[in-house]
Amino acid sequence: QVQLVESGGGLVQAGGSLSLSCAASGSIFSINAMGWYRQAPGKQRELVATITRGGTTNYADSVGGRFTISRDNAKNTVYLQMNSLKPEDTAVYYCYAVVNFNAYWGQGTQVTVSS
Repeated sequence: QVQLVESGGGLVQAGGSLSLSCAASGSIFSINAMGWYRQAPGKQRELVATITRGGTTNYADSVGGRFTISRDNAKNTVYLQMNSLKPEDTAVYYCYAVVNFNAYWGQGTQVTVSS
């Protein structure tokens, strides 16, 4: 059994910063891609950022230059540093990871940006 446990998130004013982390635990033999998605009310879940085991990153155009994804392979953890937050960044943020060649999702954490 593999679990992804997220932490971080919360309420912040526009222009502020928040950081998220997501740790994978359980019977882990390998973790390939890790990343973050988000879902705003009434909208579909969308990709925020991904990172390969080797550190190659990919960002949605809407967050490029403001968000930074990173990972610690020794800790099986992925991070998302979010700067210059905007009200439109308000959403539930989900981490995901390809563990043992299967995709897993975290439970989601709320990020709310007030104007």
